[in-house]
Amino acid sequence: MPLPAATLASILLAFGPAQAADTCQATSGDRPTLVVELYTSEGCSSCPPADRWLSTLKGRSDVLALAFHVNYWDRLGWPDRFATPEATARQKLLAQRAGRSGVYTPQVLAGGRDWPEWPRLPAATGGGPPLSLQREGDRVTLQVARAADARLLAGYWAVLEDGHASRVAAGENAGATLRHDHVVRLYRPLSPWAGRDGLKAELDVLRGQPGHPRRVAFVLTDAASDRPLQAVVLAC
Repeated sequence: MPLPAATLASILLAFGPAQAADTCQATSGDRPTLVVELYTSEGCSSCPPADRWLSTLKGRSDVLALAFHVNYWDRLGWPDRFATPEATARQKLLAQRAGRSGVYTPQVLAGGRDWPEWPRLPAATGGGPPLSLQREGDRVTLQVARAADARLLAGYWAVLEDGHASRVAAGENAGATLRHDHVVRLYRPLSPWAGRDGLKAELDVLRGQPGHPRRVAFVLTDAASDRPLQAVVLAC
């Protein structure tokens, strides 16, 4: 469920051991970042090409790639260890709000729109108040500046990991080794707030395991349409 519309949200994500404190910060750029969401599953035979393509987006400052692993393919005998009910619920909710009758994998959303034309990507659109993230140790603080208009804003945290590989033993991809980047290990939406009020929120998150770098991102959305407006990501 979305968090209350209070201006402070603190969540503990207990993946991996605590490590030395980090201090870093990031701010959104002058141009909107294109948010690319891939809905995928290790149990889906047509998903590996999309997974490989998403990995090619690593290192791009103009794109935030998010791999949401859904759990409705698990019934075929291979439980995807990255799949979450939250990812499935998000995909179904966005489909419902867009007037689509169902969901499918691999599905790519680019800028909030169903985008079957990948690997070509559209230009980013949107724009909103500036965002900043600052990390001190295990705590990440988000600041959303006050908006110039009266619309409602919303958004979500996403904690991402890279460098994963799975040897699949059952289901449609039995015998294959699948590799994943941009894996969403935590998805946490915030309830809408009045854009003119700005927002401060916090997330407590431990560093990932060696070999699986973790990034913390925040995506700002229009509360009425769910379209991404801006995004910011920390590299530490």
